[in-house]
Amino acid sequence: MIAPAWMHQQVTAEQYGSWSEEQCAGVEIVDGMVVVSPSATRRHNRLVRIITNALDAAGGLDWNADSDFDLRLQDVPLTNRRPDVVVYRADTLDVMPARPEHVLLVAEIVSPGSESTDRFVKAGEYARAGITYYWRVEQPAGGVPLVYTYVLDPATRTYRDAGVFTGVVKAPAPFPVEIDITQL
Repeated sequence: MIAPAWMHQQVTAEQYGSWSEEQCAGVEIVDGMVVVSPSATRRHNRLVRIITNALDAAGGLDWNADSDFDLRLQDVPLTNRRPDVVVYRADTLDVMPARPEHVLLVAEIVSPGSESTDRFVKAGEYARAGITYYWRVEQPAGGVPLVYTYVLDPATRTYRDAGVFTGVVKAPAPFPVEIDITQL
């Protein structure tokens, strides 16, 4: 199978903005190039839903949590990620695409095929963009997920460890939240 020609050409922000939601679903743009994401498993989707719902409830009136929407990290070359979970300022609900200055926390659920990207590449991109909190959720085979939490060091624009949770996440930041991730 030969990939379509548009997958071999850089996409601009203007071009991407003209695409339909269906065209944007399942793809990210990295340095202007389209990166297709594999379909998520039901386990992955359930973890996303559990974490998103808990963060949304804990965020109160100031913060919303959502999943699978555009986060514009840079315009030229276009880098547009679709994190698994995003906590963003409630007053930016209608601002699209979301920008790093709107975002408090990003969480990625590591899946087969996304290990290096979620562990290293995206963490670096989100840190350089100034997003204060990053959570990485690992799914050991047959075990309870592990949630690695990180906080941004603003001087170095890198993340430092803020704790690891399994079973029940009881995170004090970015706001107090309790998430039972055993309820898969």
